[in-house]
Amino acid sequence: MNHLVSPSVLTANFANLKQEIEMLNSSNADWMHVDVMDGMFVPNISFGFPVIRSIKQYAQKPLDVHLMIVDPDRYLEDFKDAGADGITVHLEACTHLNRTVQRIKELGCRAGVAINPHTPVTLLADIIADVDLILVMSVNPGFGGQKFIQNTYKKIREVKELSKEVNSDLFIEIDGGVDLSNAARLIQAGANVLVAGNAVFASPDPLEVISQLKKAGS
Repeated sequence: MNHLVSPSVLTANFANLKQEIEMLNSSNADWMHVDVMDGMFVPNISFGFPVIRSIKQYAQKPLDVHLMIVDPDRYLEDFKDAGADGITVHLEACTHLNRTVQRIKELGCRAGVAINPHTPVTLLADIIADVDLILVMSVNPGFGGQKFIQNTYKKIREVKELSKEVNSDLFIEIDGGVDLSNAARLIQAGANVLVAGNAVFASPDPLEVISQLKKAGS
């Protein structure tokens, strides 16, 4: 499959959020990545349901919602109702991960599982056949603009290998420090969804950066 680009609205200009979403609508982006942080699972706090509903009101592309929160099961229906098309939870935050993934699917959303940089890929072995997406964090979650962790390439290859026999259609998504300098190598390793925040929104020409990310590796 051709790889997808999912710009992270966490780094958008919130004073002009409607214009930022309309810019993404007109871009070559495939999804819009929405990072939800609770100040407990990660040190930062981002936004909740009212902002997601506002984004959904104008978005013409699927909302790729990434929950960096403790006990996400409490809110799955609420995120679906707010406009999530895909919901990704952290393996580290879920006591009964199979049940959480099953519930996300019952809600009609794409089900994803994320792992932090220190979490070994082997822990995904019992869930990888049941999910639509694995998100490999390439920075420690919680803040934008962090330095990309080089071990990510190895982890992507491991996820790819683990999924080969049981889930060949798996989305392998990378989040953190993704830009034009590493996009091609990420795709080469096996990634097929690139989340980019600062690389897009801090650029003087976000549309061009998104276009270049879409062309990376081709």
